[in-house]
Amino acid sequence: MALAFSLLLTQALLVFSPEASPLRALSRKAKVRAHWALQVLALLCALLGLALVAYNKHLQGKGHFHTWHGRAGLLAVLYAGGQSLGGLLLLYPKLARGWPPGKLRLYHATAGLVGYLLGCASLVLGMCSLWFTAAVSGAAWYLAVLCPLLSSLVVMNQVSNAYLYRKRSQH
Repeated sequence: MALAFSLLLTQALLVFSPEASPLRALSRKAKVRAHWALQVLALLCALLGLALVAYNKHLQGKGHFHTWHGRAGLLAVLYAGGQSLGGLLLLYPKLARGWPPGKLRLYHATAGLVGYLLGCASLVLGMCSLWFTAAVSGAAWYLAVLCPLLSSLVVMNQVSNAYLYRKRSQH
């Protein structure tokens, strides 16, 4: 699940960044396809991780989703699934009768940012767990926590610049 949210989902969102994307020379349509492929991979990794965690908890006889990290992770995976379904409305606009594509993109980007932040919060909560703090301590722990925090700031800036600030200045 960490692979899904920290690597694949981050790259899926940064595909559209004019500063950070290695695909910036490609057409918008190619970027949308790359975003879609990375999103599918991220969702599959997250679902596989969720299944493995639930199975491991079952084998150990421990409760499922009793910690803040577990609840936030479950919510993040469910939210990512719902957000992916929402993205289908942009891939197939005939499904979204009556909704202008520009508004759909704005809603999808904003809701996607919320889901990404939820995934990052779950990662940080996982880094506060007894298992992680026993395995990683000192400066390494702080560096590990900085990774999702800094990537959230980068993604928030990219989404804000691409959709929110531009939309406000056009009115």
